[in-house]
Amino acid sequence: MSDELLTNQDYSFKQNRDISWLRFNRRVLEEAEDSYIPLLERLKFVAIYATNLDEFFMIRVGSLYDELAYAPTAIDTKSGLTPGEQLSKIYGMVAELNKDYNKCFLKVERELKSKSIESLDISDLNEQEHKFVKKYFTDTIYPLLSPQIVDTHHPFPHLANKSIYVMCMLKQKNKKILGIVPVPESIPPLLTMPVSSVRYIHTEKIISEYLGSIFESYQIGERTCLSVTRNADISSDEDMFSENVDFRKRMKKLLKERKKLAVVRVETSEKLSGEFTDYICKRLEITNNQIYVMDAPIRMNYVYSLIGHLPKSISEPLLYNHYEPVNIQSLTDKNMFQIVSKKDMLFHYPYFSIKPFLSLLKQAANDPNVISIRITIYRLALKANIVDYLCSAAENGKDVTVIIELRARFDEQNNIDWSEKLEDAGCKIIYGFEEYKVHSKVCLITYKDKGKIKYVTQIGTGNYNEKTAELYTDLSFITGNYEIGEDAAEFFKNMSIGNLNGKYKHLLVAPFGLKAGILSLIDEEITKGKEGRITIKANSLTDIDVINKLSEASIAGVRISMVIRGICCILPGVEGKTDNIKVKSVVGRFLEHSRIYSFGYGDSQKIFISSADLMTRNLNRRVEVACPIYDPEIKNEINKMLDIMLYDNVKARVIDSKGSFTRIPDNRISINSQEQFMIQAIQQKYSKSRYQINRFRGLKDYVRNSLERLFG
Repeated sequence: MSDELLTNQDYSFKQNRDISWLRFNRRVLEEAEDSYIPLLERLKFVAIYATNLDEFFMIRVGSLYDELAYAPTAIDTKSGLTPGEQLSKIYGMVAELNKDYNKCFLKVERELKSKSIESLDISDLNEQEHKFVKKYFTDTIYPLLSPQIVDTHHPFPHLANKSIYVMCMLKQKNKKILGIVPVPESIPPLLTMPVSSVRYIHTEKIISEYLGSIFESYQIGERTCLSVTRNADISSDEDMFSENVDFRKRMKKLLKERKKLAVVRVETSEKLSGEFTDYICKRLEITNNQIYVMDAPIRMNYVYSLIGHLPKSISEPLLYNHYEPVNIQSLTDKNMFQIVSKKDMLFHYPYFSIKPFLSLLKQAANDPNVISIRITIYRLALKANIVDYLCSAAENGKDVTVIIELRARFDEQNNIDWSEKLEDAGCKIIYGFEEYKVHSKVCLITYKDKGKIKYVTQIGTGNYNEKTAELYTDLSFITGNYEIGEDAAEFFKNMSIGNLNGKYKHLLVAPFGLKAGILSLIDEEITKGKEGRITIKANSLTDIDVINKLSEASIAGVRISMVIRGICCILPGVEGKTDNIKVKSVVGRFLEHSRIYSFGYGDSQKIFISSADLMTRNLNRRVEVACPIYDPEIKNEINKMLDIMLYDNVKARVIDSKGSFTRIPDNRISINSQEQFMIQAIQQKYSKSRYQINRFRGLKDYVRNSLERLFG
């Protein structure tokens, strides 16, 4: 965008994406503050807030520092801020948010103590526990430690990203030096006490207590636990795609380079003296506003280890009641090809299981009529049945093509490992494109039936990750529609020959077709004026062209309802700009992840599901796919999903004209959309549905008992 266009930008109905994201993360913390949520689940939300913030600093703050270096006067299209101004706002806002975070953590910890789950300091240990901890330090921790001092002969070491270091000022005669003890990654983060497994102490506290044994010839002065967050926004360069470069080897090199990038944040367990602060700032080349003092543990990943250590009699009442994604057995036990040839299917994860898709893939691997399987992979579970079935298919002589994205952030190594296994089994591996990540979720199975070529196409909003399919809300659409299958076949052909600008009859494909398609669909609604309707569910909305077009639609009278989980750069309800736009965000037990785009209503309604958020990166710099839904029953089902989410007044918040998340007045019956979907799935499990006709005796009793187990 030119400087002239930026100068003429109207920022009155927009907000900066990073400010919006920080407000969203504050919304996540609200779940940890909610007394109606089981206590250990609240602790998990504290950990999620912390993990979110870690990634935010590694990626977003890191990229802003990069931008500050090469384009310091660049202007953000939503706020008019330069990189330096954005960083200043971010650091100030995080300082305020961390006050709420620390306060929330301490409150949750006090409540856990009232349930006899107690985090200990050394001073809290009784005599028996003192002996136990000292022996554990001597026998288990001490042999693994690699302490060092920093002086003229011992240079300041590289501090690894998000590792914990116990640091102290050491005195010897009139000399002051720094002592550093890395907390070994091989040691568990917690030590539970021998008599009561609900009393525990963090490993770094033990090391801090015994610094005198580690640095015997020194006096121990000021001490703290410290962790650095580094810029992790690695980017692949054009050399990676040279025909003489092994892409996997280059990615491995980049992952090593990530570990050495600049520090963007420092967290400490204690407030440092001015002298200590100046020393740390100088050594790490940061300013003191980048240092945050944490009451919560510096690394919150201990939470899941803690829950695993607790006796089930204690942990289970403090966790959500277990929910098992509903598996419609009549599907997984039958020939999926015959079912799909008669009726399109839609699965709403995690309320329904991913097993029918896995069954389809397994059947395809062993069906002599199947010719080929083609699939795009962005993220996979650490243990993936999908990979096993693809390998089996290749070993059974099927033509298997896997487009695997090695640059899926923080999953790079996992994808490298899977790509090697798939290739060894005989699958054809494609890595994607120089400037475009392949983020689409498409699987195409080609088979012969009575001498004719037929297709089964699966298109989803989420990854082929069997673990997150139980945690994220996503849609998986499976169709035998021949023309959609033709489009999918064309898509994979284009991917294989490097053609990003393919033409499709039904699918909207980024980077060249999806954005134009969405803008055109919005234009269609604009022509209808007050009769126009747009409903959108996505994770984020940041693209300036889409934002401006939605404002144009609002001014024309189009009624726009959106469920945007996280970043939302459009401000709804701004007079004369976005009066007709309403935005909600739903944060609950499961991570909202599905993307749905609906235009119009009634017989003329057009609905698409997609892997793409309305972000510039997704629309312009990724390979994404949006698939139309033609089946009237499935369209009706999606409309009901959207209605339930839009009526949610328990886990939903309204985004107001200032970008804040506000509670919905509880002036009608309470609706928790995620609970509603669980109830519907349980009710459908044994009821007559479009996928099965078997009836189940005692259905009402089964449903009632299932719901009582789930919700109490």
